Amino acid sequence: MEKLLEKLVKTPGLSGHEEKVIRIMKDELSKYSDNVYIDNLGNVISKIEGTNPEKKVMIFAHMDQLGLVVRKITDDGFIGVERVGGVPEKVLPATEVIVENEDGEVFYGVVANKSHHLTPQSEKYVVTPYLEQFVDIGATTKEEVLEKGIDVGAPITYKPVFKEIMNDKIMGTSLDNRVGCSLLVELSKEFSQNRPEVTVYLVATVLEEFNLRGAMVAARAIKPDIAVCLDVVASGDTPNLRSRSDLSLGSGPVISMYNFHGRGTLNGTIPHPKLVKHFVKVASDNNIKTQKGALTGLLTDLSYVQLENEGIASIDLCYPTRYTHTPTEVVSMSDIFALKDLVVKAINQINEITLSRI
Repeated sequence: MEKLLEKLVKTPGLSGHEEKVIRIMKDELSKYSDNVYIDNLGNVISKIEGTNPEKKVMIFAHMDQLGLVVRKITDDGFIGVERVGGVPEKVLPATEVIVENEDGEVFYGVVANKSHHLTPQSEKYVVTPYLEQFVDIGATTKEEVLEKGIDVGAPITYKPVFKEIMNDKIMGTSLDNRVGCSLLVELSKEFSQNRPEVTVYLVATVLEEFNLRGAMVAARAIKPDIAVCLDVVASGDTPNLRSRSDLSLGSGPVISMYNFHGRGTLNGTIPHPKLVKHFVKVASDNNIKTQKGALTGLLTDLSYVQLENEGIASIDLCYPTRYTHTPTEVVSMSDIFALKDLVVKAINQINEITLSRI
């Protein structure tokens, strides 16, 4: 799993520009699924038919990552940017990035930071708004940038990193949500070898970091009875966040009991109580350590999926993550393997009786 995760991490895929990741996910899911197709929006939808094919579960994770797009190019070759998704402005200065041209060719650059020696004291502890920041790819004229196929709207993402660190942890770029994508492939292996009663749709979705709505299209087509979202949740196990949350790396996957984004989006997910009971029981019966989370300030694309069709019984299952939305996030592989185990066992125990109680 780690090899695929590293491959996905090192593949750029800004929201709306997920093509390279789409190709990988289609190829990987095709190895194990009965049918795989890409819808008109770019979602990769794979199907593993169950022994009772009329009942459907949709398990999904988003492929896209947050980043920037080219807003303008100055006469002397610097690139002004717009944010795509919740990029924290305070991490941008001096961050290495990659810029893709219209053919997907990659150019390396850096978000410019005023030289420390020339920075006034009044600016040293101030976050520079992203509209005042720019990317330097080494060009000296606007024409030089345009000749490379880089124009307004071109995608810019963090330069990827993937490293194994101490205690079974991984540090990497866009672990949100390339971990979830890797899990989809692992789940497809499991369900193809030991088919559950329900038909399982494993869906790699687009546009989550932009507007959270890519998954809606897939749900509208599939019409699942149950939806399960795999995504990150911010951990609270660093010195600066311990008062906010008890979630920690290495303590197991997180069953989200509540998430809500109150700044403009005004959406979130409260999971279906009977699904919570089901996953908690399966975890307990199989000695899978889990955590429960309730946080404001984040949400997933499940918040919109749950409202599709006539309403879908839904739950967020998460892996705790440090330093979310920064160039380098940190996760524990033990949480990820436990999450896979939980999903496999819980889905295998969903049947007509289970569904009749939801």
